[in-house]
Amino acid sequence: MGMIKEFKEFAMRGSVIDMAVGIIIGAAYGSIVNSLVSNIIMPPIGLLLGNVDFANLFLVLKHGAKACPYASLADAQSAGAVTINYGLFEPVTQKCPYCLSTITIGATRCPHCTSEIKEA
Repeated sequence: MGMIKEFKEFAMRGSVIDMAVGIIIGAAYGSIVNSLVSNIIMPPIGLLLGNVDFANLFLVLKHGAKACPYASLADAQSAGAVTINYGLFEPVTQKCPYCLSTITIGATRCPHCTSEIKEA
């Protein structure tokens, strides 16, 4: 019973409301940073590196059942290798040019509008 009373006092002081506002602002800030990286910073880097598949950039810390080299991150993970997946910090999605839905980079057909996606 005392714990409920203490929680009510804590909630009434405004700390919970302040925390909720902070979480909402943090979520909005995260989407702004994600958009900045995906739409402003990464396109020139991708152009300079020449069509690199960023999702498959990883560093092997410990080999799995099958030894290196691994053709992709999926191969490394299926072999049980321990990896640092630094490529996953890069964008792995794009907008469908027809319906503007978010789709996986490299998709050949949009799962939302079924349009065929041409590589740029």
